[in-house]
Amino acid sequence: MNRTGYRTLVALAAPIAGVQLAQVALTSVDLAMLGLLGVPAVAAGGLAILLYNQIRTMCVGMVTGIGNLVATAAGAGEQRTGTGDPDDRARDEIRSLLRSALLVATLTAAVGAGVLCGLALALPLLGQKPEIAALAQSMMFALAGGLFPMVWLNVLRQFAVGLRRPGSLLAVTCVSIAVNAACNGAFIYGWAGLPRLGVAGVGLATTVVQFFTLAVFASTIRRDPALRPMVSLAAWRADPAVVRRILRHGTPICFTYGSEAAITSIATLLMGAFGPAMLAASNVANQLAYIVYQCNIGLSQGSSILLSRAVGQGKPQLAPSIARHALTLSWTLMAIVSLGYVVIPQAMLWPFLHDETGTAVLATASTLLLFAIAQQYSKGTQNILVGLLRGLGDTVSGLRCTLVGYWAVGVPAMVVCAYVFGWGGWGVWTGLCVGFAATAVLLARRFRGSLVQDAEFVGQRS
Repeated sequence: MNRTGYRTLVALAAPIAGVQLAQVALTSVDLAMLGLLGVPAVAAGGLAILLYNQIRTMCVGMVTGIGNLVATAAGAGEQRTGTGDPDDRARDEIRSLLRSALLVATLTAAVGAGVLCGLALALPLLGQKPEIAALAQSMMFALAGGLFPMVWLNVLRQFAVGLRRPGSLLAVTCVSIAVNAACNGAFIYGWAGLPRLGVAGVGLATTVVQFFTLAVFASTIRRDPALRPMVSLAAWRADPAVVRRILRHGTPICFTYGSEAAITSIATLLMGAFGPAMLAASNVANQLAYIVYQCNIGLSQGSSILLSRAVGQGKPQLAPSIARHALTLSWTLMAIVSLGYVVIPQAMLWPFLHDETGTAVLATASTLLLFAIAQQYSKGTQNILVGLLRGLGDTVSGLRCTLVGYWAVGVPAMVVCAYVFGWGGWGVWTGLCVGFAATAVLLARRFRGSLVQDAEFVGQRS
């Protein structure tokens, strides 16, 4: 890949990253609105959002591979026709993938909603203070129902991304941000005769917006002349064999994403033991890092889709150049953002910390942004590598590497640094960074090994 390769990657990754940023803007608006209700609301709401993101991420992971399966089918169809359009066989396969994915999404969302409600009930048993637990529970219950439209939306989104038309959701999601802000105010303060729900209203607003976004995007896809012929929403006509294929492909991704989200959730639970101010600061710093992380998700998914399409066309040798360009773009962006964390930390934290509410946590959050620099580099790198492996059809190696990096290295490091070394909340973030860095190293070794294996296979064939 040359400059044209950079442009191709950016053209696919930028809309995906834009959608990711717009999606995260929903929870960022939520956190900013919670800041108006005081430190306990920021601590509890941030905890609820983080645990919701844990479940949401695993649900999304179960259907993320749909984009790769669609891209591979489309690439193979294009290879058969010798044009830029898939043949009828590929279209039939894509329609079957979409129907089956919607069934998998429904079952996944049902399980996720049950787990989220269970976690809400278990908060007092996990060391959270009664006031924080009660506020977080109400918000988590309100968020649970929104998992269904969210996962359905991601199936449709992966369908569009796999066919290299990712931009159609961006405008819809941007409108949803404004709708979310209005709903937040309405449900928090009881505008227009609605009940005054406080923290719980933030969760309900997010659920309402998820249904709104799904309805608008589904209508948009129906009107897209390139996508409409391959749209089939009849989940009840799902092919059992295709459902099993999606589950085999998606389950490792689900648990890979789950491991990634879980280590952050565990870190947040540990931070809660050091008081509301430390927890609130950690929530805000983590939300900022999470916003930037969405750009890496865009690069990860974009490079993954390009690689899946190349594999479908019989060109796996493009993998090294796709990887090089994705990582170069990621590290450049991280350098720019890191400069902002160091030079203007208060300006970057300002949207989440208001007046006297923020003074108690501002200094702590500013310091945590320095830890966030290390987190973003290692976490972003490992996410891109997971996407590249997925593009090669390998969804298992990502799970294996994260299990070792997070659970054998990261979690023990958090406990040791926080309690054995006595570093408190700083130790939790130190262990978090160590876990992400270890995972990135393991994934880099695995990806390099996959390239060597592919090169040897091509050499044997030739």
